[in-house]
Amino acid sequence: MDEPRGPAEYARVNLSSDPLYRYVEITKPGGVPGKSEQELIDHPWVQRLRRIHQLQSAWWVFATAEHSRFQHSLGAMHLAGEWAGRLYPTLRQQHPEVPSRALVVETLRLAGLLHDVGHGPFGHFFDEHYLSRWGIDHEVVGRRIILDELAPIIAGIRAAPDADFEPDEGLDPRWVAYLISAAPLPDFSAPSWLEALRPLLLGPFSADNMDYVPRDAYICGVAAGPVDVRRIMHYSFISEHGLTLHGHGAEALFMFLSVRLYLYHQIYFHRTVRRIDLQLREVFAPTMDRLLGGNPLERMTALRRLDEWRLMGEVDRWAEEPPDEAARELGRGWADVLARRLRWRLIYSAYAESHGVPRGALTLTRDEFARRIRERLPSQLRSLVFEVDVAAQESRAFNPLAEAGDILIYDPLERSYQRSRVLDLFRRLPVRMAIFRIFAPDERGRDQLIETAHRVLAEA
Repeated sequence: MDEPRGPAEYARVNLSSDPLYRYVEITKPGGVPGKSEQELIDHPWVQRLRRIHQLQSAWWVFATAEHSRFQHSLGAMHLAGEWAGRLYPTLRQQHPEVPSRALVVETLRLAGLLHDVGHGPFGHFFDEHYLSRWGIDHEVVGRRIILDELAPIIAGIRAAPDADFEPDEGLDPRWVAYLISAAPLPDFSAPSWLEALRPLLLGPFSADNMDYVPRDAYICGVAAGPVDVRRIMHYSFISEHGLTLHGHGAEALFMFLSVRLYLYHQIYFHRTVRRIDLQLREVFAPTMDRLLGGNPLERMTALRRLDEWRLMGEVDRWAEEPPDEAARELGRGWADVLARRLRWRLIYSAYAESHGVPRGALTLTRDEFARRIRERLPSQLRSLVFEVDVAAQESRAFNPLAEAGDILIYDPLERSYQRSRVLDLFRRLPVRMAIFRIFAPDERGRDQLIETAHRVLAEA
């Protein structure tokens, strides 16, 4: 039974309503020692996430998909903290040097809150079509924001929602930066307890994944089947091998991973979403060049001001009152996307999956798929205008290229630990799936393109 709360406890936290968890607790200024979560959430870098859609271009396809990175970040914060609290007893058994439960919980809560703080307009599209020029992604940017812009607040936090840290404890911002990316953090050696908790933000079934899957399905109105996050959390623990799932939770995890793959088919890789992305590629980078003008790591103030609201306002102005002809063309291009005047039509789609190490067609890149099609077309058709798309995703129940991507399952009958790759349950999931598509502006050469695409995939 919960202990009774007095007036001081009500001053400690705010309640933020949420459709998945009903309420998310947030520590308040003055209600806890040191800095509060509310001060971090109110920072312009975090508030900026309100103005970046969670689903980069799917909100043009799904009428209700108006949720933001901000909502997802609060959900991931709640889930990561609750999960860390449940894991704490077994974490302490394996890592006796671990700090207090409150400090561990708060570290994971802040990592959940800030794991997406480096995202730009249109999320992962910004990574692929702009940040990639400098060999960076939103996680690199996010680490910079955490270690520079947000570090004073993070270091000043002294409490989780339900308990204060021990008197001599403090929260290192590098712990949060370490948790949000799999890349090494320069000049930092993570304590063993923190390393053991890293899969909660980066693993095959992370707080990030387990928030966005039910959230995206619910808000988009997509019936996605059961996602039993509570059961997965209940049956997970820290063993001598790291994060482990008891066999009684394996079916729930299988269903979760199945639903996640289903959402890639129904939402993230939806044919119209990919048509929009194809057209967006033509105007996105030139627009970012005008609004940001270079490596975001060298223009952090400009990046903080750059969100989808500002972007949409600027491109709308360019279409009506352009400063120059190039801006007018970009404005018109964006106007076509906004009005869903899409030039590209889907003329071919094929699905492939692998239940072992991916090979053949499942290793084809978009450029390689396009090149092979064009080479095999009759000579009189090689000047055809078309675009290809390869939308691929791993199930993440088993990553054949990285042992860490595998899931550790404890079998209570045999009292042994097994990798998900050897279990019949997880063999039913594809290791990798891919959708190969061809888009064209009209029907010219349609039959030949379809025949050639079939041949290319068969040869692969």
